[in-house]
Amino acid sequence: MQPADLSIGSPIDPTPTFVREALANAADSPGYPTVAGAPATNSAFGAWLTRRAGVSAEGLGVIPSIGSKELVALLPMLLGLGAGDRVVVPEVAYPTYVVGALVAGCEVVASDDPAAARGAKLVWINTPGNPTGRVMSAAQLRAAIEAAREHGALVASDECYLEFGWDARPVSALAAEVTGDDQTGVLALHSLSKRSNMAGYRYGALAGDPHVVARLLEIRKHLGLMTPLPVQRAAEAAWADDAHVEEQRERYLRRREVLRPALEAAGFRIDHSEAGLYLWATRDEDCWSTAAALADLGILVAPGDFYGERGARHVRLALTAPDDVIAGAAARLRA
Repeated sequence: MQPADLSIGSPIDPTPTFVREALANAADSPGYPTVAGAPATNSAFGAWLTRRAGVSAEGLGVIPSIGSKELVALLPMLLGLGAGDRVVVPEVAYPTYVVGALVAGCEVVASDDPAAARGAKLVWINTPGNPTGRVMSAAQLRAAIEAAREHGALVASDECYLEFGWDARPVSALAAEVTGDDQTGVLALHSLSKRSNMAGYRYGALAGDPHVVARLLEIRKHLGLMTPLPVQRAAEAAWADDAHVEEQRERYLRRREVLRPALEAAGFRIDHSEAGLYLWATRDEDCWSTAAALADLGILVAPGDFYGERGARHVRLALTAPDDVIAGAAARLRA
């Protein structure tokens, strides 16, 4: 029996043809790209922020990154943080937030309480969340940002799944309804990996406080963290088009509507999961027992404690597998 691998979450759907064409058309690229990014690509990203996320791009700092993971991992170091500096991460979260802080020598606190910003230099938030699919409301984002500002901490908001809201509307930390026209001390990270099936292109983008972005740019110049120009041209095309994202949303929604009821019929409870590309499921038992039971059915999942102690009674199932694999997993759950 071929296992249904729902554990990783790597995109498998085709990269849009027009994106591949933009990449090929820019293949004659003999010179070095700038770390600051091609103006047209940055402009396309800024226009997307305004069009899809309700963010005023005027005066906003914008730079590309080598995938969003580069900045998740390196941000504490790039900010000059080190021993004695505290970084706050979500209680259940992608582990690179912790790894990046530890590599820089920082102290890590896992908390979703805005009050945890006291004494911190950097506060990570992730909405929609990975692995939980949790969406922070505009009010919750304002509370987190206000607390961080009160204590002099920078807020970095990982928003890579912003366009995949199902039961709730994801909001950017830079949206006018959250920060108004004051984006001081706030950064937002975005990616084309899942929305445009471009994970292999390794393109991400950062926007936010122009003074912080300028500082990051100067340091990244010396580290040679350049996004290849052909990749930026492909990204420019992807940011400018919404139709292919709507097609991808339909794919993920279709898979979600097959897998979720099958899990619930098999006795699972789905917590959060109101957005994003995963289902956060539990049978109120140790996550490894759940993972082993599902493996016996030929379904591979990610144990929740990979994302923190608070995830120890959940498993994460990705909606990035092909339709037939999702259907097969649902059939096994119902058997």
